[in-house]
Amino acid sequence: QVQLVESGGGLVQTGGSLRLACAASGRTSGRTFSNIAMGWFRQAPGKEREFVAAINWSGGSSYADSVKGRFTISRDNAKSTGYLQMNSLKPEDTAVYFCAATATRYYGGTNSDHYDYWGQGTQVIVSS
Repeated sequence: QVQLVESGGGLVQTGGSLRLACAASGRTSGRTFSNIAMGWFRQAPGKEREFVAAINWSGGSSYADSVKGRFTISRDNAKSTGYLQMNSLKPEDTAVYFCAATATRYYGGTNSDHYDYWGQGTQVIVSS
């Protein structure tokens, strides 16, 4: 089993930055974390959960058009932790952000069904 714990959410003004972290534990600790593909999704009030960014085993990444150029996904295999650096935040980025992981795919991609494990979510609020 894999446990994911997000941190780093909070309240920030428009144009500000936050860095979210997703710490993995369980079977992903140590070297095995390098064989975990990760993703970030978000859900705003009254809306469907949507894809934000994904990173594969090798560090290759992809982004939703709405965050491209502003957000950066990364991973530190030694710390079994994934990150989402969010810059130039906008009010429309306000949502609960979830990290997700899969140990069965090289790349989880944009489809939430491809991920086996989910964190509890961390709230991000961007004030105008």
